[in-house]
Amino acid sequence: MIGEAFETLIDVVGVKPASELTGVSRATYYRQAKPPVYGPPKPRSTPANALSDEERSRILTELRRVEHADLAVAQVWARLLDDDVYLASESTMYRILREHGETGERRRQATHPAKTKPQLHATGPNQVWSWDITKLRGPTRGVYYDLYVIIDIFSRYVVAWTVADAEDGEIAKELIETALIEHGVTRDQLSLHADRGSAMTSKPVVQLLIDLGVARTHSRPKVSNDNPYSEANFKTLKYCPAFPERFGSIQDAREFNRQFFGYYNHEHRHSALGLHTPASVHSGDAIHVRHRRQQTLDRAYADNPVRFANRRPAAPKLPTAAWINRPTPEALIQSA
Repeated sequence: MIGEAFETLIDVVGVKPASELTGVSRATYYRQAKPPVYGPPKPRSTPANALSDEERSRILTELRRVEHADLAVAQVWARLLDDDVYLASESTMYRILREHGETGERRRQATHPAKTKPQLHATGPNQVWSWDITKLRGPTRGVYYDLYVIIDIFSRYVVAWTVADAEDGEIAKELIETALIEHGVTRDQLSLHADRGSAMTSKPVVQLLIDLGVARTHSRPKVSNDNPYSEANFKTLKYCPAFPERFGSIQDAREFNRQFFGYYNHEHRHSALGLHTPASVHSGDAIHVRHRRQQTLDRAYADNPVRFANRRPAAPKLPTAAWINRPTPEALIQSA
């Protein structure tokens, strides 16, 4: 209570002097004179572009389908778009999954420092290939198989692979030679990048590349990120949910990799390729696929432009270049 003396003085001298004479806070007086009115918050109106319950249910059902349950949202979104189906944006799909507690990264992530050399640049397929060898565990301790993989850095297409009992220069030479013939690579067309393993620097491989006019580059010692495309490809392989702890035999390893690389080349929508498959980018068919995707998005926009806040959606862009250790803008200016 503010007291009778304060109320009496207000009528005579006003609020401020009465407050100074009695020590009563003016804020207390004003608050009691007009107490705030509390109540439940006003309900928010539903946005014009909000999804209906039926649409949200359909999206959740689509994401939970057996063929989609283990895929990233971007992969599902791209596959639906390739089937002429547009349900919602990727962010909306993620939001719906979050509301049901169904999001989360399955893989462990690692970061690597940026390096500068060697520097390779590709603006199309069959300009720069990268290759490497990784170990696969065999049936018992101490038994390993060697997986050789050659990948095109522009299209991410695995152009050749093989599984052998050991790391050997002659095996590498035969694999590289077969890939060059199969893809019609001519002299002075291709650069082949690898690390400094024994097979990569072996005399059979070096002599083959010289004879066929293929430029070769190597990673610097103890710098793993000089060969990022091969490393990323091996990570995709080994973090595949179906990748076994051990292979029962070399035949098992070959069969698994035959299925995996068939899936990787022809079904996996790669985020760095505008969510196209490596095979479609390598063959050039991705241009037509992107055109069809854009037609699907244009129809969706024409049917309901409010859903897109009146901003026309665009299909993800195709890659225009790929680098190994891209130069900094300062380095490009200095070299110009």
